[in-house]
Amino acid sequence: MAAKEKLEAVLNVALRVPSIMLLDVLYRWDVSSFFQQIQRSSLSNNPLFQYKYLALNMHYVGYILSVVLLTLPRQHLVQLYLYFLTALLLYAGHQISRDYVRSELESAYEGPMYLEPLSMNRFTTALIGQLVVCTLCSCVMKTKQIWLFSAHMLPLLARLCLVPLETIVIINKFAMIFTGLEVLYFLGSNLLVPYNLAKSAYRELVQVVEVYGLLALGMSLWNQLVVPVLFMVFWLVLFALQIYSYFSTRDQPASRERLLFLFLTSIAECCSTPYSLLGLVFTVSFVALGVLTLCKFYLQGYRAFMNDPAMNRGMTEGVTLLILAVQTGLIELQVVHRAFLLSIILFIVVASILQSMLEIADPIVLALGASRDKSLWKHFRAVSLCLFLLVFPAYMAYMICQFFHMDFWLLIIISSSILTSLQVLGTLFIYVLFMVEEFRKEPVENMDDVIYYVNGTYRLLEFLVALCVVAYGVSETIFGEWTVMGSMIIFIHSYYNVWLRAQLGWKSFLLRRDAVNKIKSLPIATKEQLEKHNDICAICYQDMKSAVITPCSHFFHAGCLKKWLYVQETCPLCHCHLKNSSQLPGLGSEPVPQPPAGAEQNVPEEGTEPPSQERSEDTRVQEDSKDNEECVARRLDGQEGACDPRENPLSAKDEAHPVEGSLEEKEQE
Repeated sequence: MAAKEKLEAVLNVALRVPSIMLLDVLYRWDVSSFFQQIQRSSLSNNPLFQYKYLALNMHYVGYILSVVLLTLPRQHLVQLYLYFLTALLLYAGHQISRDYVRSELESAYEGPMYLEPLSMNRFTTALIGQLVVCTLCSCVMKTKQIWLFSAHMLPLLARLCLVPLETIVIINKFAMIFTGLEVLYFLGSNLLVPYNLAKSAYRELVQVVEVYGLLALGMSLWNQLVVPVLFMVFWLVLFALQIYSYFSTRDQPASRERLLFLFLTSIAECCSTPYSLLGLVFTVSFVALGVLTLCKFYLQGYRAFMNDPAMNRGMTEGVTLLILAVQTGLIELQVVHRAFLLSIILFIVVASILQSMLEIADPIVLALGASRDKSLWKHFRAVSLCLFLLVFPAYMAYMICQFFHMDFWLLIIISSSILTSLQVLGTLFIYVLFMVEEFRKEPVENMDDVIYYVNGTYRLLEFLVALCVVAYGVSETIFGEWTVMGSMIIFIHSYYNVWLRAQLGWKSFLLRRDAVNKIKSLPIATKEQLEKHNDICAICYQDMKSAVITPCSHFFHAGCLKKWLYVQETCPLCHCHLKNSSQLPGLGSEPVPQPPAGAEQNVPEEGTEPPSQERSEDTRVQEDSKDNEECVARRLDGQEGACDPRENPLSAKDEAHPVEGSLEEKEQE
């Protein structure tokens, strides 16, 4: 069943490619010049070519037939190709019959065939060919009435009956007329089939539009016709024919420079129409998708397909190629100029692919550096890919400087490659820091600040380059030639690459500044407080040699709490809102909040040992979660106060008389 579905998918694409090729040929066909050439030739007296409007109408009819063939359902398309194949077989049968009659007339032998070996060989060859044609026609049309396709065997039967050669010529013509009448009868009996198909298709289209809308109709046609694969196959066929036509006319092998020029000129020849340009766009998209999939497979192996089975990548590169081709008027240029411009456009596309590869590799490499995975093969693959992304963009920038004259736009293109190399360098630097931290078994101080400065430097350079692009584009629009497409590109580039990046960078800066100010406003725990607390940081689960104290009397590493404050401004344990010390009057370096009224006090009974100071990690996590639940319950009851009784020591009075203290507070209330 799977093989049948794959075969149907292949047929669905392969049988529609000729219709796109016909559209491409009709677009290239200049009717006026063709009509002028016909008038200069010997065909000018032919009534079919005496009227220019007839040729124009045939041109439009060709467009209509191509669109119909492109949009036909697969079953009807297969049936149409079978009818066309039957017509070709009938034509081949009549060609065999006509060649046999001509050879018999040239030999002028009218006696029995078995007495003449050459005549017998000709008869045997023609008979075998006709039998093969009849059998194939009956198989294709799925009928057992072979006599319907055997009219071209009449000359052979006449020769076998020793009919004169002049009469055999007449019989051959009669066989051709009889076959033609059969074809006309078949066409007449199926004359209403196109009308019925169009009527049913119109009815289905109206129903789909009424129920789902035009967008759903477009998506359904897109999926049924498999438009990206269809145009990619069409362009690859054109490119293969172009390469074959070049090498079939060349005897000497070409040099390396000649092969590069041949490659560019062949691509330029295969994008001279809108259809071939779309084919190139989808081909570039699939090539980019393959490269990115291979990159992810190189980094993660088969796990890449388990975690992300459908990678929706590659379309960015194709859209970039299409926008640049439309903006520069690529299909209107001559072949040499088109090849020159294509080399620059393809350079931009390759730079975009390298940037997409970096977007895939960056989180994987950083996660590998931060993890404790000691697989040398994984680290080698990650580092080798980063080194490739570091060297290859710089090499591309160097090569394009050698081949092309430097201008401002070229400088912008080269700067994007240099920025890619710089970003890879920053990724490798952070990866090395992670590995150093892993080998030291201790966290590196200010690691978060170093990572922020590295990323911030790259983002700043990227923002400046985008700003220069917008400034140059605006100056070209004002003082140069203004186009709608150019203005739209400048507007989109300004919004996505300048405005959104500026907003994102400023927001990140404000969050970081607020987090730093909050950390500075919190009191620093003294050595006695840390010894009395004797616990680990609840964020990183590491021992605390220094810590800050939140208003809710929780202890954290300053760096860990700063990372948490980038996300939300609450305590990681009790989710109390963290305020600056200026907003909390009376808060000193040693905050001692009072317990809430009616709260249960955990006083050890007589004869029981106090809990051990050295607690396991699981025990501490369970106690913290229990305390958080008690805190939430007290808040729901409308009580105020500290959320962790273990971290808020009671006064001497409360320790001695916990019940009396609580009763006195109730009486005061």
